[in-house]
Amino acid sequence: MIGRTVTVAVDRPLGSAHPEYPDLIYPVNYGFVPSVLGGDGEEQDAYILGVDRPLERFTGQLIARIRRLDDVEDKWVVAPEGSRFTKEQIAAAVDFQERFFQSEIEL
Repeated sequence: MIGRTVTVAVDRPLGSAHPEYPDLIYPVNYGFVPSVLGGDGEEQDAYILGVDRPLERFTGQLIARIRRLDDVEDKWVVAPEGSRFTKEQIAAAVDFQERFFQSEIEL
């Protein structure tokens, strides 16, 4: 799974507010992979790292999986092909949301 190319439909672009928690601003683009179901039965969610402008759609490489230990779904991390991020860099980038969950990052 890690390393494959996926396309993310961005429904929460960088700089946008969470629809239910307006004080939560997305510092990265976030969306879903159409036609791929996640553990919650909805389309697979994904963070996009390595792009510093709001997006509507993005095709990149799946570089990590954030395995939520206290939730039914995992999150994918997608970046431009050839990008490299450490677990620590990924954790820092997604901390705005993942701090509410116990999780581990798989590269």
